[in-house]
Amino acid sequence: MKPPPFSYACPDSVDEALALLAEAGDGAKLLAGGQSLVPLLNLRMAWADAVIDLNRLSELDFIVQENGTLRVGALTRHRTLEVSDTVRTAQPLMARAASEVGHLAIRNRGTIGGSLVHADPAAEWPLVAVTLDAELLLRSHTGSRTVAARDFFVGPLTTTIEPDELLCEIRLPVAPERTRWGFQELCRRPGDFAIAAVACQLTLDDSQTCRAASLAVAGAHDVPLAVADVAACLVGSRGEDAALAEAADTAAAAVDPPSDVHGSADFRRRMVRVLSRRALDQAWQPS
Repeated sequence: MKPPPFSYACPDSVDEALALLAEAGDGAKLLAGGQSLVPLLNLRMAWADAVIDLNRLSELDFIVQENGTLRVGALTRHRTLEVSDTVRTAQPLMARAASEVGHLAIRNRGTIGGSLVHADPAAEWPLVAVTLDAELLLRSHTGSRTVAARDFFVGPLTTTIEPDELLCEIRLPVAPERTRWGFQELCRRPGDFAIAAVACQLTLDDSQTCRAASLAVAGAHDVPLAVADVAACLVGSRGEDAALAEAADTAAAAVDPPSDVHGSADFRRRMVRVLSRRALDQAWQPS
């Protein structure tokens, strides 16, 4: 199938894109990498009166580390994040997650901003954004605002972005010293969306005691879910089996998984427990 007719524009600047977006209203779709939008349009599962192509907006394609913050432009490609030395140093969890996004052809074309706004609850970038407590910079023709990633996702394929807004930048804290991470996902084949996935980040003190912890789950809830209660299980511990088991149990209890052809709700909940424990073990015992 092919999409219904739509008008097409390819602006040269963010300001021009925002003006076009304001003019088009609810009927506009933004085209970044197109790895999600184009199939949906072709299958007529999404519609557009106007498609605004962002690919000339080089000002949204950047990776900058400054003042303890990693700033990533929304048009940065998955593959760029996967191989970036800056990302590997500042937030290695991002580089690891990028390597799991689709296949190489998709990573070469798709963008982090497109994935975040598409908001598939099984996708890697929404999971990483809530794990690392990222902030998202949104702009419209009337101004800008910053939204915490943990408040951005409100349901499957649904976010708080307004019809006239454009995601321009993702801001993440640089990982402190003695920070470790874990990333585990279950999928049918490499490159598929996750049936369930878990990411975590732990920061230790000089005595190898956990002083900060975050863990989030994807694919087993209607949004990527940061499990706040996990920190209480881990902070003050030194990787004891009981603490890790309690944290994994807490993550499994927090999710409300769907049932579909890929797995029942009970299966997904059990996989969250297994993957959480594996991710925490990976963080405590890095290779």
